[in-house]
Amino acid sequence: MGPTSHQVASWARDAIKVDRIAHGGTLDPNVSGVLPICVGKAVRLTDLMLGADKEYVCVMRLHRHRDPEAVRRVMAEFVGRIYQFPPLRSAVRRQLRIRTVHSIDILDISGRDVLFRVACDAGTYIRTLCIDIGEALGAGANMAELRRTRSGGMSESEAVTLQQLKDAYELWQECGRADVLDGIIRPAESLVSHLPRVVLKTAAVDSVCHGADLAVPGVAAFDEGLRKGSPAAMMSSRGELVAIGDPLLSAQRLAEAEKGIALRTRRVFMERGSYPRMWSFSTDLEYQ
Repeated sequence: MGPTSHQVASWARDAIKVDRIAHGGTLDPNVSGVLPICVGKAVRLTDLMLGADKEYVCVMRLHRHRDPEAVRRVMAEFVGRIYQFPPLRSAVRRQLRIRTVHSIDILDISGRDVLFRVACDAGTYIRTLCIDIGEALGAGANMAELRRTRSGGMSESEAVTLQQLKDAYELWQECGRADVLDGIIRPAESLVSHLPRVVLKTAAVDSVCHGADLAVPGVAAFDEGLRKGSPAAMMSSRGELVAIGDPLLSAQRLAEAEKGIALRTRRVFMERGSYPRMWSFSTDLEYQ
């Protein structure tokens, strides 16, 4: 049994001597892998990390032997939209929920142990997935081991241990070597890499920094995945995170629009004055 996610965040806070810290996605004490840790202003982005899709590598143990081809066939049926009840010991309310399993790749089958990689929506219970697969096979199954290999845009290959984090901080304090710590701590922009992006015209950046909604004329570019009602990252042309916004138009509608409000500004991250003021207010926001 390992530490809780809260304990890991607490140890990280002590290691690098920061006041504001939070983790972006709970791991059970007996599960290993990627746990995003947010510090400073990035703490305000932790809720977005909770909603990012995830990837896991899991060992599922069948209670009875089944033909490997039958296992592969049944597990393929669990790709797509699935229905789940959270486990009895879950911290959330036990009600039926719909989640999407994007892919299941079987890596190895050895006796009754099945090693597989699964990419899925946030909030998908892999323990429950194993139980459901076991029932579909008529053999029964349980989750024997689980490791999270990706959370949103953060992969296991980029993860570091708590000891590496502490060593990097002490190297900076004692030797002035900030480069090692800089290589570990990623910019806030990496926390929103899973969100569709809207690039602001330079003239619109400061108005958004003051809390104004983004008008259609202030949009320079946007991702095709932009959807009405789903959060989007509002970016500068330099790739800086300006704010998080709620689109009022889908990508298709935005491409056709000439005026009106494109996004409601929900949460601003860039400091006011980072870009020159080049705007004035009228019925719609005008950019000079």
